[in-house]
Amino acid sequence: MLGGSYARFIDSSCFLISRMFNRSVVRRLSLLARPLLVGRAPTQYLPWASRPPTLPARRHVSSPSASLTRRKDLPTVDTIYALSTAPGRAAIAIIRISGPACLDIYGGLCPNKAFPNPRVASLRKLYDPTSPSTHLDRAIVLYFPAPSTVTGEDILELHIHGGPAIVRSVLAAIPQCSNTAQGRSRRRTAEYSHIRPADAGEFTKRAFYNNRLSLPEAEALGDALAAETEQQRRLAVLGAESGLSERYESWRELLLHARGELEALIDFSEDQHFDESPAEFMASVAEQVSALQRQLKLHIANATRGELLRQGIRVALLGAPNAGKSSLLNRIVGREAAIVSAEEGTTRDIVDVSVDLGGWLVRFGDMAGLRTMVASAAGSATIIGEIEKEGIRRARARALQSDVVIVLLSLEPNVDGTIGLSMNDEVRDAASECLSAGKTLVVAVNKADLIPDLLASQSTKAAMQRYIYNALPDIPKENIHFMSCKSAAGGSATQNFSPNEGNIPSFLHLLTETFTTLTAALTSPENAISPADAQAYWLPSLTITDRQRAYLAACLAHLEDFLSECPAAATPPLYHSSDSENINDSLSQPVDTQVEVEVDIVTAAEHLRHAALCLAKITGRGEGGDVEDVLSVVFEK
Repeated sequence: MLGGSYARFIDSSCFLISRMFNRSVVRRLSLLARPLLVGRAPTQYLPWASRPPTLPARRHVSSPSASLTRRKDLPTVDTIYALSTAPGRAAIAIIRISGPACLDIYGGLCPNKAFPNPRVASLRKLYDPTSPSTHLDRAIVLYFPAPSTVTGEDILELHIHGGPAIVRSVLAAIPQCSNTAQGRSRRRTAEYSHIRPADAGEFTKRAFYNNRLSLPEAEALGDALAAETEQQRRLAVLGAESGLSERYESWRELLLHARGELEALIDFSEDQHFDESPAEFMASVAEQVSALQRQLKLHIANATRGELLRQGIRVALLGAPNAGKSSLLNRIVGREAAIVSAEEGTTRDIVDVSVDLGGWLVRFGDMAGLRTMVASAAGSATIIGEIEKEGIRRARARALQSDVVIVLLSLEPNVDGTIGLSMNDEVRDAASECLSAGKTLVVAVNKADLIPDLLASQSTKAAMQRYIYNALPDIPKENIHFMSCKSAAGGSATQNFSPNEGNIPSFLHLLTETFTTLTAALTSPENAISPADAQAYWLPSLTITDRQRAYLAACLAHLEDFLSECPAAATPPLYHSSDSENINDSLSQPVDTQVEVEVDIVTAAEHLRHAALCLAKITGRGEGGDVEDVLSVVFEK
């Protein structure tokens, strides 16, 4: 704590001194303070002075028996309480209390009763502190003394009956315990402590300040509470156990070490002998930074994939009118989510439906059919109104915003009575545009019940697949599927077709395999490890949140700035002969004069400092950095 304050004092003093003295002298003075920062334990949190006055200033709040020597000048920690279970009628409700006044509250609710043994469930009657004869409820009481608790403070849990009136009465009685005689007799630890309801996320926030969990672990806890599907649950559990905080800290320590070495090179290169030349040293630092740069790029890419699990995979249904888009959507979600009609152009606006499909949260979008105005020989034309035109425009835009695009084609009878497959220009152009944008395309051929034994006829399927390849050359063969929404609905279909309800379950299996590929962690080919070990290493990067990804991107930008400033690739990199006008002579002659390149190295060191601060803001740790501005956003979710 003193080291952090001393270092900040030195840094601020150096800023003023730098206007009067040589920069090298100032930097050497500043460097004397830096070991106090660089050498600090990586798990140390923000200095006491930078913490909010209502939050604990020490690693934990002592239990009542150990707090008689507590300093009076330290800020008082409020005792907070809240309903930990969901509100509403239930068999059991749990009220959690955290802070130094836990035993005072117990004494007010359970007068003349012995204090419970730590971590032992005790049956007690709860009374109104302002009216000791008023019985509130019978409860199971659990007391957990600090520091080995979820918040690092004393914890008191009341397991009461879950009736709304009972819950309200007990919650109203808790703050009254500070006014009772029993409470005043136990005011040793809570002499100036205030008992109040907890703010949103305050229990988790205190756990963070008391070193019970890291900031990424707190975010993983939020993901666990918000998980709706199996894949989201797995992602949240992985985030809580992944050890990403330790990985971030190791990167930050690497940058701090590299920055310290650079500053030593700046300040002491004239006075000290180094084992490496400045050029070799800069090349070594640049190599480490380049390796970290590649790691960050892959972590950011995997964070985007993990966001598909957290926010849902967006799937667009693209096709011509009456191709069966709405019918397919209804079959997938199991209800009539969209209107199905023989009239073309029924769907005008986008119909969004979310569904849990094989553990993935999938957001389907049924859209207007794509078509153009076609003039006939008689001069008539298919009229497309302004509303349908707008629907078509929105459909194409939504397809480009989606992660997976299902191009729905349909078999239709020709004039001569044969069954054929066609794709209009609007559908082909929109699908090609999605392929060019890097979207994953799946082609579904609907109304396959019109052709008897279509699945068994390899030649017929091959001919249709060739037609699709000619229109969309980049579509993978395994992403073409034949099905029948009509057969799945139990309508009249060819008897030999529909091996599994119109082949739609097989199509859904194809979709889930596509989702698995989209959400698998990317691995680095540089790692000389097995694919299983590589996947185990990179899998935690899927749990990176938007907040973490933003700071990783900022850190990556600073590393790229460092590499652009690093003169290690120059020839010669740091020195050249300034008294020779002949370049060839200067390259052949011994180096005799140093160029003013310290500015570049100083700037490079600053880039490393900013990169390390970005990593410190992810974990909430480090010797500096304005991390307070992100804490409230994280804990209030």
